[in-house]
Amino acid sequence: MNPAGGELSVPVIDVSALFDDTDSASFLEVATEIDAACRTYGFFSIVGHGADMSMLARLESAARTFFGLTTAEKEQIAMPLGGLAWRGWFPAGGELTSGIPDGKEGIYFGTELSSSDARVLGGLPLHGANQFPANPTQLGPLVLGWLDEMRAVAVAVMRGISVGLGLSHEFFETTLTADPTVLFRIFSYAAVPSGHEGWGVGEHTDYGLLTLLAQDDTGGLQVRIGDRWTDIPPRPDAIVCNLGDMLELMTGGKYRSTPHRVISPTTRDRLSFPYFFDPTFAATVTPVVDAAEMGAVNDERWDGASPLAFQGTYGDYLTAKVAKVFPELFASLGS
Repeated sequence: MNPAGGELSVPVIDVSALFDDTDSASFLEVATEIDAACRTYGFFSIVGHGADMSMLARLESAARTFFGLTTAEKEQIAMPLGGLAWRGWFPAGGELTSGIPDGKEGIYFGTELSSSDARVLGGLPLHGANQFPANPTQLGPLVLGWLDEMRAVAVAVMRGISVGLGLSHEFFETTLTADPTVLFRIFSYAAVPSGHEGWGVGEHTDYGLLTLLAQDDTGGLQVRIGDRWTDIPPRPDAIVCNLGDMLELMTGGKYRSTPHRVISPTTRDRLSFPYFFDPTFAATVTPVVDAAEMGAVNDERWDGASPLAFQGTYGDYLTAKVAKVFPELFASLGS
């Protein structure tokens, strides 16, 4: 927070120490910085994460090629063709935020599972094979490579969050993320005329534990801190981290799942690459802090729904949320 009323600034944290000895002073120092950012903002940017940013550049190039195809070509991997896995392409306006169509199109991906996987055979929603386009051919391998890169970063950041909460560094790995729900999106926000009143995506929060966001240099991401919106300017070496609803639930509101939005670009189409690292689908998420440590209930959310009131598995929470984002698709799958 900035009580003096000046410009707000989401912190940038060098997390390189998170890949070293978890008992080191430098690890604890970074965990303390992350804890402060989680309490104050629910957002922070990281450098020193070790991800291959040259791979991200190639992924951005391949994504721009895909989004430049004709609608008929992109429809070859349309989301309805992915069935219960809910993977594939959707057009601009095909995703809703708070019931309002977004000004973006995108592709949904996730952990690659074979048709013989028990979860796929059991018809578990959001589990299955990805749909990759024939053109450009390199998009599929790049997506799978980036998933591996982000998995390593997510595990390290969650270790820092765990220690910041006073828990063992392996707490999440042994309880909620031994078999994480991993989802990945590529979004393209079309450039609009200056003065356009619509949003690329309206005010919302993320659902799970941690989002790792890579973005191009266009800008437009804003975070609501209290009653103010602040920009998160892109920088080429940084990945933006933000917390989801399950961390707000687990910490009793001490950490916040912070509302954010995207302003539609006016100069060129904007690309973003959010990676969601979330609890095991069947996991029941419960508070991990004492009642005396819990924060105040967040009653300022635009939807009036506090994550602290939820009871059930993460799969229940996620499926209900996604059904609101794609109501027609959800209905067509008979769920």
